[in-house]
Amino acid sequence: MARRFGQTWWGRAWIDALENRARLDPNRLPRGRTYARHDRVSNLHLAPGEITAFVRGNRPGRYRVLIRVRTYGDAEWDRVVATIAGRAGHAAALLEGELDPSIAEDATQAGVDLMPGPGDLQPRCTCPDWADPCKHAAAVCYLVADALDDDPFTLFAVRGRPRDALLAELRAHRRAGSSPQGATGGNEGAGSVPADDGEVARDVWRRAAERRAEAADRNGGTGAPTPSVPARPGAPAMWPTDPPDGAPFTAEGLHVLAADAAERAWAQLRGEADAGLGLDADADLARRAAVVLGRVPEFAALARSSGTAPVDLARRAIAWRHGGYVALAVLDEDPWRPPVAAMVDARAAVVEALPTGAKVAVSSNRITAGPVQLRLDRAGRWWRFEKRRGRWEITAPGAEHPDDLVTIQT
Repeated sequence: MARRFGQTWWGRAWIDALENRARLDPNRLPRGRTYARHDRVSNLHLAPGEITAFVRGNRPGRYRVLIRVRTYGDAEWDRVVATIAGRAGHAAALLEGELDPSIAEDATQAGVDLMPGPGDLQPRCTCPDWADPCKHAAAVCYLVADALDDDPFTLFAVRGRPRDALLAELRAHRRAGSSPQGATGGNEGAGSVPADDGEVARDVWRRAAERRAEAADRNGGTGAPTPSVPARPGAPAMWPTDPPDGAPFTAEGLHVLAADAAERAWAQLRGEADAGLGLDADADLARRAAVVLGRVPEFAALARSSGTAPVDLARRAIAWRHGGYVALAVLDEDPWRPPVAAMVDARAAVVEALPTGAKVAVSSNRITAGPVQLRLDRAGRWWRFEKRRGRWEITAPGAEHPDDLVTIQT
């Protein structure tokens, strides 16, 4: 079965707009769809006002694709923010990685279309085809649906408001709406959305208790229902106000920490990890970096806030992914001298696993063969390192035998 683009409703809505409303060349879209399905697109990057990528064509080399996206003006953004902030459910769903369908409907009623319309997308490519779009640009357009599936904030980011900026505007809108001046009512502007009345906490708690009682009945009345694990970690609500001036934290920082705590609790419920509460600051920084590795804005913000060079933080994040606290210790450990016999046997195993004539050098607890180095830790496990950007990085989980790490592909 051919791959389908758009697993969420907003991802599918992007594809529908692409094929039916954006007025792009219908003869190139099917060929672009085929290119996207055959993994010809690489280095996809979405930023305010543009989408870039490289696409491998039928000729040697790659073509560079740039798709300009029309960003919203200030008045349009005011309406978008009012649409989201006007209903508590909109903002809550967005922070949980969901886009409530009624957001799009409310935004349209306010005069702003979230999905691309005629002229919103302006594709350019370094190939000689002057179609609008060419098949390479069309392939990139289809893969945008994957990015939207992963993070609905991307839809707003390409229109001109990255996540942090949008959240800041939502907080400012809520503060204004909760102030005496903003609460007078009767002065709603065009495109405003009625505020959500919310729910009484007592009623929410009562319904939760009723659901627990029903679950207990289904389990024989033991009062100990089998706990259910949600499909994804919960997301904290936006902070309604900024912290006081001079506070050693920001609203964004608090939100990041709260979301991280929710993810750790969720992983613990699933039996995938412990809470990580016993980690020291250095190890916890590596763990957090491993979570956001590859998500450029979040990783850059973490490096900046921690005062760590991005290349150093990435090196430690990669180590954490491969072996957690143990891998970090191996990364930081100075050379040491294990028993000579152990290193002689290990070298023989590595030589046997490599092509004939390969050069193998032994120094302390390290065996080096070209760009690969194997290190023995004090617990008797071996770790594979590769030299990248002039520094040794861990590139695989630990193994009992050194020859298991020589021929793996990374």
